[in-house]
Amino acid sequence: MVNDTIYALSSGAPPSGVSVIRISGPLTRELLIRLAGSVPADRLASYRTIRARNNQPIDSGLVLFFPAPNSFTGEDVAELQIHGSKAVLAALFQALGDTPGVRMAIEGEFSRRAFENGKLDLVEVEGLADLIEAETEMQRRLAVEHSAGGVSAVYDSWAERLTRSRALIEAELDFADEDDVPGSVSEMVWADMDRLRNDIWHHLDAASAGEIIRDGFKVVIAGAPNAGKSSLLNALARRDVAIVTDIAGTTRDVLQVDLDIDGYLVKLYDTAGLREADDRVEMEGVRRARIALRDADLVLLLVDVSDPVIPADLDQAVPHVRVGTKKDLIETGSDRYDLRISTATGEGLPELRALIGRVVKERFAGLSMAIPSRQRHKDSLAKCLAALDAAISQSETNLELRTEQLRLAAEYLGRITGRVDVEQLLDVIFSEFCIGK
Repeated sequence: MVNDTIYALSSGAPPSGVSVIRISGPLTRELLIRLAGSVPADRLASYRTIRARNNQPIDSGLVLFFPAPNSFTGEDVAELQIHGSKAVLAALFQALGDTPGVRMAIEGEFSRRAFENGKLDLVEVEGLADLIEAETEMQRRLAVEHSAGGVSAVYDSWAERLTRSRALIEAELDFADEDDVPGSVSEMVWADMDRLRNDIWHHLDAASAGEIIRDGFKVVIAGAPNAGKSSLLNALARRDVAIVTDIAGTTRDVLQVDLDIDGYLVKLYDTAGLREADDRVEMEGVRRARIALRDADLVLLLVDVSDPVIPADLDQAVPHVRVGTKKDLIETGSDRYDLRISTATGEGLPELRALIGRVVKERFAGLSMAIPSRQRHKDSLAKCLAALDAAISQSETNLELRTEQLRLAAEYLGRITGRVDVEQLLDVIFSEFCIGK
């Protein structure tokens, strides 16, 4: 199965103006000769007629060939650019699938072969997956930094420092009597390891920002029943997401929409009104609302200016903005609100959107995109940091044991990029990809 030649549609679902079919594996040249008459010149588009086994034309289009190892997967790769009708693709797939040793690729198989052939490391692979899924400008920037190797370069430089430190200590242990090995290198090594520990700590501290850029900044709309929460959700989403009535307790569950604000993904949540409820369904809605509040990055606390009720048990420690609603009913101002809005007239909504954007931008001010963005990155970095800390702090322990902690720290770094054995991670990582990638 590893030596199979694989193929898949790498562009959008048909029908489309053009479809791109990717082929990779040892039989790629043979398939091109059979389908297109010959193998085109390397990396040059050639207009060919694609034919089935009975020499009947399937379609005409562009054919490209990328010889190993200078291809995406590191194997011989071909791309066929043909018309994107279902009938054309079905005929081509039948011609490909009828060939022994050739089969349809599974999710992420092209990228997995690129990893196994040393063309990409795991961080670059995950960045590529994120780039394909990116919906906002900041998601794109983060994904490009990862897929282009910016983060991997940081981890590789740290791994080199760990390896050099281990080598110096082992040299001191093994050749302490030799004149060409400087004595007491340990002080220099541990000073550098202390600096490395600080570098990793600051890097890990930025992980929450990376996750927010990738997964979204959580903004929860909260307040008493009938404060205008669902109306605000609909107004910011510019569509009817939530049911709006004048009956208290209409919202019984947490509703969510995605917004693109200044290039950041903002996940906006509408929650049940916070109050003591008798209805079992509403009680469950209030419970879920409190869970959403606990996980929020920002809370919009809505207060009806005509009936200013604030839930007594609302945790004021959560970062929040106090928003006065139904401004159209009472024109008099009040300094108790950060902002006053009316979803009926639209007044104050652009300012609220801009305020959310400012809060998000302040969270990421001056932040590099070379930051971790996945939980597995955080877990391995935390373990690396713990091992490094153990090596530095155990000054009374013999050097052999401290050097072993440095080896463990390097291993945890290697697991992030895939430099060490990570077989158990591969199925999970590559299953996130679409078929043609």
